[in-house]
Amino acid sequence: MFLNNACQLPGTPGPAALASRGGPSMGHTTDMLRVMVAARNVEAVDICSFELVDAGGGALPPFSAGSHVDVLIRDGLTRQYSLCNDPAESHRYRIAVLRDAQSRGGSKALHDGVRVGDSLTISLPKNHFALAHDAQRHLLLAGGIGITPVLCMAERLARIGAEFELHYATRSRERTSFIQHLAASSFAGRVHHYFGDSESRLVLTDLLAAPVGNTHLYVCGPKGFMDAVLTTARSAGWPEAALHHEFFGAALASSADDAGFQVKLASSGQVVWVPKEISVVAALAQVGVEIPTSCEQGVCGTCLTRVLAGEPDHKDLYLSPAEQAANDQFLPCCSRSRSEMLVLDL
Repeated sequence: MFLNNACQLPGTPGPAALASRGGPSMGHTTDMLRVMVAARNVEAVDICSFELVDAGGGALPPFSAGSHVDVLIRDGLTRQYSLCNDPAESHRYRIAVLRDAQSRGGSKALHDGVRVGDSLTISLPKNHFALAHDAQRHLLLAGGIGITPVLCMAERLARIGAEFELHYATRSRERTSFIQHLAASSFAGRVHHYFGDSESRLVLTDLLAAPVGNTHLYVCGPKGFMDAVLTTARSAGWPEAALHHEFFGAALASSADDAGFQVKLASSGQVVWVPKEISVVAALAQVGVEIPTSCEQGVCGTCLTRVLAGEPDHKDLYLSPAEQAANDQFLPCCSRSRSEMLVLDL
């Protein structure tokens, strides 16, 4: 799964385009909320947190640990950010945003354009990274900005008295978000820090040697970190059902074997050609068929589409290996086709 804290399209809107100063609340609509920025804090080098509240002072819709919200940056550009506060809190949502040097519009805009008192439009909370509440033990691993959903999980698990450990790897203490909050928390004794510029090292082969009882593993962070965690866990015999992950963005994968292909819309029978150089989403948009997207990198799952016939060429980081092998769904923002045609449930 993805929560893209290092974002996307070129060009950065000015503050007026990004957020409005004050103004009336839009209330809790079916899909979107109008919230006000009540606080903005520097949590670490290049990382800011934003506390979002209901503009009218009311309660916000509830959320569960692992949830995220879509933040409207400007027309046509939304980005997803994990909620990192305790789910028991109904008065606020808190997100943390990494300022990324390769930002394509989102993180730079939030860092440069949003101040206390601004209002933002966000979605209702969504959760594709939920806790398994039937687990006997929870092992939480976070790399860098990946602490955001994991912190929320730790808050929830501590509140309900569940057994868990949190292992948190960062480049340095100065780049470690929420380090003081974690040190002061009720679960501080369960938190283990690993700094890349010190002698402390996270040895995955030791930590993930074998699952103990009904233990579930949750991991979020940079792709290299997550790949290492998941590969080590699978090699050690962890069952796939016990592995939970959320990616923070990825480079679009391409290969010399990529070629053009056709997609057929099951509802109308319309056939659309997808050239080698553009995505299925883009090809369908050219003929007026819009598929909702957010990350455009195959990590958030927003554009997940059922495949009724044909063999997808999966290039996403959202579906598990087993889900990819089933070939009954794919992410058209990045994935392609191994067959000459895909029949889509559109």
